Amino acid sequence: MSSFLSSYIKRITYYKTLGEQTFAQLDKLDFHYQPNEESNSIAMIIQHLAGNMLSRFTNFLTEDGEKEWRQRDAEFEEQHMSKEELLQLWQKGWDCYLGAVQSLTEVDLEKFITIRSEQHTVTDALNRQMAHYPYHIGQIVYLGRMIKSKTWKNLSIPKGQSQQFNEKMNHKP
Repeated sequence: MSSFLSSYIKRITYYKTLGEQTFAQLDKLDFHYQPNEESNSIAMIIQHLAGNMLSRFTNFLTEDGEKEWRQRDAEFEEQHMSKEELLQLWQKGWDCYLGAVQSLTEVDLEKFITIRSEQHTVTDALNRQMAHYPYHIGQIVYLGRMIKSKTWKNLSIPKGQSQQFNEKMNHKP
């Protein structure tokens, strides 16, 4: 596997973990919270990410990434899914996506694929997703933090603790 692909998988799985660490802190109703009518709930974001992953990465190298069977508009509608159903959908999308990426070779990176009838190199298509998925996972984390407020368990360095963190890292064996 190329160093690009190894690095890519490492980075994107970090964001997957951030989403899952957020989900672990949420109750079933939290997934459906919308700050207002125009905002997406965490459930809607999961539906969208899974829909995008399944569409883009099913037969990734051989078919247009926007599949005819995808119902993108429905991804942004309340589907009344349980927490368990949402987590299964999340995993299904990630399994498809990561399975496709892990099967790629160095030679595949310069091949051309199509997304909505537009040509992209595989590298460009992967970079496109590396921008898209963390964008939405950031929304998930932000909503989770908003919902949990004072009971939120920080996923990175807590406010006011950067110096302690840096000192700990500098004294690592």
